[in-house]
Amino acid sequence: MTQKVRVKALISENMATVVHVRQSACSGDCHQCSGCGAAQETLELLAKNPIGARPGDLVVMEAETGPVLKAAAVLYLLPLGLFFLGYLLGQVLWGRGGLVGCLAFASAIGLCVCYDRLMGKKKETEYTITGFVSRP
Repeated sequence: MTQKVRVKALISENMATVVHVRQSACSGDCHQCSGCGAAQETLELLAKNPIGARPGDLVVMEAETGPVLKAAAVLYLLPLGLFFLGYLLGQVLWGRGGLVGCLAFASAIGLCVCYDRLMGKKKETEYTITGFVSRP
């Protein structure tokens, strides 16, 4: 996964703080669609700097895709899988598949929230500056 970011500061010879402005899913051209009010989020990230980028440089940064795909799988597949498993077991054992399925789905959402908090503390995604877009 690659993104364009701006180098904010050098931490050491091989590490830099970069700033990434996260856009909404729409193009950010709010006057075209009557203004959705989507706010831009600015993130400061720590990235490896093997190319010697300096503060102010616009660079290309790459992130590992593994943690992102793992989180997406947990977020989407776990609730869906537990819903169907709960539905089938509830229908076979008690004749109340819908109720048990919904309870299993709610439990899966709780597990997803716990997983998100755990991963937020780990910060396992590593970022690396791989090239220059432009130098001021």
